[in-house]
Amino acid sequence: MYLNNIVEAIGNTPLVKLNKLAEGIKGTVLVKVEYFNPGNSVKDRMALKMIEDAEKAGLIQPGGTIIEGTSGNTGMGLALAAIAKGYKCIFTMSDKQSKEKQDILKAVGAEVIVCPTNVAPDDPRSYYSVARKLNAEIPNSLYPNQYDNMSNSAAHYETTGPELWEQTEGKITHFAAGVGTGGTICGTAKYLKEQNPNLVTVGLDTYGSVFKKYKETGIFDENEIYPYKTEGIGEDILPKNVNFDLIDLFIKVSDKDAAVMTRRLAKEEGLFVGWSCGSAVFGALEYAKEHLKEDDTMVIILPDHGTRYLGKIYNDDWMREQGWL
Repeated sequence: MYLNNIVEAIGNTPLVKLNKLAEGIKGTVLVKVEYFNPGNSVKDRMALKMIEDAEKAGLIQPGGTIIEGTSGNTGMGLALAAIAKGYKCIFTMSDKQSKEKQDILKAVGAEVIVCPTNVAPDDPRSYYSVARKLNAEIPNSLYPNQYDNMSNSAAHYETTGPELWEQTEGKITHFAAGVGTGGTICGTAKYLKEQNPNLVTVGLDTYGSVFKKYKETGIFDENEIYPYKTEGIGEDILPKNVNFDLIDLFIKVSDKDAAVMTRRLAKEEGLFVGWSCGSAVFGALEYAKEHLKEDDTMVIILPDHGTRYLGKIYNDDWMREQGWL
């Protein structure tokens, strides 16, 4: 038995019990280990779906170019889909993303354009704006726009949600995930809440992001926006894939708490994961300590792999420079 190309390996990732880190917590805490996808992240799922839906809609023709603003993982998923389908790729990234992420994208044949982080989303230098400009200039190009492309959420409604329901035999009571584009948490939660309307969805946010306050007050507060180091979660915009009705509450996690927890996941559970995985686990466990009951089952999404962060959170010198070690 073999696969016809690498993207056929996407999905059906394992569910693993947290042991040491969940000691003393009532109920069962499980993690969905998404680095088993071929591009080493959860974003493979929606990247393939966005391209396939665009093909069905006639938005890209053979030999075309995929252009996207990415923190790295969506780019990898799109690059793998592009290789399987014969497209070129150009990705814009903010300069806070790790060098490993840039190098990985170049390794799979993509062109990478690095843009400044600390500019407004509508600034012509932002990685959003540069991607849109290139899309307007390059013929037969596709700008999937993972933030507002509803194929993102649909991918998780069709795959991640059903996988979790089946893997937990319908016992899942709590679902936790970091929120960036919103596709993973909202697509998965939509499916799970259809099966169990009492399911609680916990969104993990970061300091410097607008989500938590917007959920709680309905106010988009620009004072909430300031630079942060954690990669892959939080936003200074409200993506269309974030459906606040599907997220019951948000918990904010600091850069330091996320980084330290990420390293603990590797050392104490053997899960060599990325930075936002630490955000998700730290915040979800804080919630679980207070709210989980004996019969409850919580699942936390671990979005990506530790190889993306070797120069940062897995580098002792870098951690000391931040004052986190």
